[in-house]
Amino acid sequence: MKVATWNVNSIRARLPRVLAWIETAAPDVLCLQETKVEDAAFPREELCARGYELAIYGQKTYNGVAILSRQPIADIACGLGIDPEGGEARLIAGTTFGVRVISAYFPNGREVGSVHYQRKLAWMAALRDYFARDHEPGEAIVLCGDFNVAPGDLDVHDPVAWAGKNLCSEPEREALAALSAWGFSDLFRTVQPEGGFYSWWDYRQLGFPKNRGLRIDHIFATASLRERCEGVVIDREARKGKLPSDHAPVIATFRDPE
Repeated sequence: MKVATWNVNSIRARLPRVLAWIETAAPDVLCLQETKVEDAAFPREELCARGYELAIYGQKTYNGVAILSRQPIADIACGLGIDPEGGEARLIAGTTFGVRVISAYFPNGREVGSVHYQRKLAWMAALRDYFARDHEPGEAIVLCGDFNVAPGDLDVHDPVAWAGKNLCSEPEREALAALSAWGFSDLFRTVQPEGGFYSWWDYRQLGFPKNRGLRIDHIFATASLRERCEGVVIDREARKGKLPSDHAPVIATFRDPE
């Protein structure tokens, strides 16, 4: 099973790139974030024609998440069950390939200390409560998405310049560590101990050509899936070319359960 996550920064603007990418990468499950479109306008026909079942939770102009799967998606649920940030479309869950798959778009936070930053921390705490309330670490769960947090200095091109700033501040990292402590592993870091690998690069100031990035897109998994994980890669090629998203897909491959 191949599971991918990608913040596409508008599914309509990026649809030709997404369609071309799934033809070559062939993910079994693809979690999308920042689809930026209401459900009625989501490009269902084009994606279903490529063999995918869809679970979508959209919003006009902002946010929006989706799950695409080569198998049916059951028990679809949207949101956290409580709403710490005002009805924004940031999380969708569904069961497919025998796994509870969650596509999440964490709040950005904008600036440390701002009201948006406090809402980000509140949302992350609510997400941990969501797992504690509704799930057990022994379940097969994969949490995919744009977490808007670089977990450590290895995930930052310039840790000194980013120290204490939004996306890299200690309260955000502590909130992410608390989520992980519930029962998740950061799959990329389990297979790649080295730094220098990023999933997001600013459009400005030649961020991508200079590899001035952050690793903020993640695939977290519970123990049973971690044990089945055979590899995780960040597809930098998908960030190249005309009109790319500012994020690259992250792809994890799992062997079949014994």
